[in-house]
Amino acid sequence: MPNNRPTKGRTVAQPITDNQPKGLKPALESMTLLVAAVIVHDKVEGRVVLLQRSQNAKFAQGMWDLPVGKSEPGEPITETAVRELFEETGLTVKPESLKVAHIIHGAWGVEAPNGFLTVVFAAHEWTGAPENREPRKHAQVRWIDIGSIPEEFVDTTASALHRYLDGGAEVSLNGWQ
Repeated sequence: MPNNRPTKGRTVAQPITDNQPKGLKPALESMTLLVAAVIVHDKVEGRVVLLQRSQNAKFAQGMWDLPVGKSEPGEPITETAVRELFEETGLTVKPESLKVAHIIHGAWGVEAPNGFLTVVFAAHEWTGAPENREPRKHAQVRWIDIGSIPEEFVDTTASALHRYLDGGAEVSLNGWQ
């Protein structure tokens, strides 16, 4: 994982070397999953790109969701967002054009028994047209009018989307006591 160190007002990714300190407990036991989601928001037409999970999906079969996916080791979260959006929808965005729209901190998830942190980005500039690039995982990918967001939506990302559209709270907790 890159170690970002400020250098004269900018951040430069530096590779981890053997002479850096090793992770200490309990950090080594913490396996919080890092996730990125993208709200592709066409403000002119008043619509967003959503996907519907297929019956083969690992969870939330048949439910609607944002383009979302897990970060790879050593991958900056903005690159995760760009990669997952393209893999799922064929849309291309530039990492520097992403704006943080919401943060979700979940205590537990199907693939994240020790919790997850989802950074939800908004993108207002993109290239391409939405298409279902993962038909085994998704039943459909398409534009949805913001006044017609389906109710059958994954709870955490639905909350993030609605809060973004309503200008509400920018952080939500899920499953914490």
